[in-house]
Amino acid sequence: MSDVVDRLTTTRPDRAVAEPVCGPWGPCLTADRVGPISTASTVPSMTADRDCVFCGIVAGTVPSATIARNERAVAFMDINPVTVGHVLVVPLRHSRDLIDITGEDLAASIALAQRVAERAKDRLAADGVNLLNCSGEAAWQSVFHFHLHVIPRYKNQPGRDAIGLPWTPVPGLPDEIRSIATLLT
Repeated sequence: MSDVVDRLTTTRPDRAVAEPVCGPWGPCLTADRVGPISTASTVPSMTADRDCVFCGIVAGTVPSATIARNERAVAFMDINPVTVGHVLVVPLRHSRDLIDITGEDLAASIALAQRVAERAKDRLAADGVNLLNCSGEAAWQSVFHFHLHVIPRYKNQPGRDAIGLPWTPVPGLPDEIRSIATLLT
């Protein structure tokens, strides 16, 4: 499996992914199907943080296995995947977190994440998909550029999916739930 992950995260300087990226879970992805790495010249008037690794990926100065993009967001393979096909979706414009991102960039990021989730189900035979955002250090955010994790899930396939829920669901107290709902209304 490590050679597959190595191929998924290795890039050519002029393309988004190495050729070919294949695995036992589905068809090969080639640079021609994925497209070139984005460059600063293709992202006019977008703000960037020069110390942000995701801004470097958007600008094309940090290599990535880019798999999709739209006018406001880009999707690329996570270099520390928790499952096969784990992808990050980031807005082209630097936003620190969920509170900082514009509504337009958030909508475009979610639309792109949905497209990636559909591909994971169709092309990787994922049984389901988790969409995760960590906003703030206390919520496990480690790169302070808004991003969505698109995490394909594989039922009964520990070689492809060995994670569980990061919490144990327990019933809440109805009065407390109503009180908190009032505060958030």
